[in-house]
Amino acid sequence: MSVRWIMHVDMDAFYASVEQRDNPALRGLPVIIGGLMDRGVVATASYEARAFGVHSAMSMKQARRLCPNGVFLPVRMSYYRKVSHQIRLIMSHYSPFIEPLSLDEAFLDVSGMERQYPKIKDIGIAIKNDIHKNIGLIASAGIAPNKFLAKLASDLRKPDGLMWIPYGKEQEILAPLPVNRLWGVGRVTAAALESAGICTIGDVAAVGVSVLTAVAGSQAKRLYELSCGIDKRPLQVSRRPQSVGNEHTYEHDIFTFEEIDEQFRILANEVSWRLRRHHLMGRTITIKIRLASFHTITRSLTLQNNGTCSEEQLYFSAKKLYNKAGRVKPIRLLGLTVSQLQPLRIQGDLFSEDEEIKGKVVEAIDNLQQRFGRNAIMEGFLWELSHDKNK
Repeated sequence: MSVRWIMHVDMDAFYASVEQRDNPALRGLPVIIGGLMDRGVVATASYEARAFGVHSAMSMKQARRLCPNGVFLPVRMSYYRKVSHQIRLIMSHYSPFIEPLSLDEAFLDVSGMERQYPKIKDIGIAIKNDIHKNIGLIASAGIAPNKFLAKLASDLRKPDGLMWIPYGKEQEILAPLPVNRLWGVGRVTAAALESAGICTIGDVAAVGVSVLTAVAGSQAKRLYELSCGIDKRPLQVSRRPQSVGNEHTYEHDIFTFEEIDEQFRILANEVSWRLRRHHLMGRTITIKIRLASFHTITRSLTLQNNGTCSEEQLYFSAKKLYNKAGRVKPIRLLGLTVSQLQPLRIQGDLFSEDEEIKGKVVEAIDNLQQRFGRNAIMEGFLWELSHDKNK
């Protein structure tokens, strides 16, 4: 039986690197990709731009302040998808078992490849060289016994990195690292652990689950296992999306409850459409609110039934969550996401005749929109908004 080896491949500053590859004049310059309006958000920044403090998810306005001489470019998502597909084809030469995480990173199960690569680290060298030679881009790679360690390994040597974590060396490598290197530990959890004197991954392993429970609650067992280098999750080789959602950043802050209500209706319409298009429904509904101060609030609820893709239910749930958040404003961004997804199924005996008719009308509208475009037929309030924008 072969030893399990997982490789994580991560393209360095992917969008910016694609632009620098295609336009040699941009090489060596600070390139920033994202929404170009001041209220837009940075999608990625080249390493030259990162030297000025620019990073992804930063407001474009702040990025311009930090790097006034940067080259600011819009996102070319359809083109980046094509490049990502080319990279994925190269990955498939090294393993049939690939779990994509995003356009620019993926896990590969390379177990058994030691027959072809006696030194398992050599497969990382090979795939990096292959991507650079054929695509003209630089990747970082990490190889380790599991997903957590492989991703950590690729991160620790970026950019243009390659790291191998052998069996038996997991805790030695993990011990001195800060707690925020553990998967799922954000600022709040890190601060709670540090205030309890747990500052490194080695500290997490040393204190054990009982002490961790008092600080990290239900996360304690998972954090302890990760601190010991244990991660039993398999690769999700062919998986459905984990969530479906949309978010909008507004050119001007929205202040009135009428505007906020309108935006939740638009988001519910968009997310409902995407769920139905992928024949999915979901149980957990989450809203994201980013205030003018850039403070971000999220609120979630989980339905007791099998889930929904209903525009009406998404809208009313979003409004309920907004009220629960304290009806905060002014708002610069709103988002709506549905998770805990499963295949769409309708149980006819649960629906009244009116609801059954409504479902058939929605299906007919979906078919028309798929054939002639989203603007071919729409609800009255959406038509009015679209008409107003085009005046």
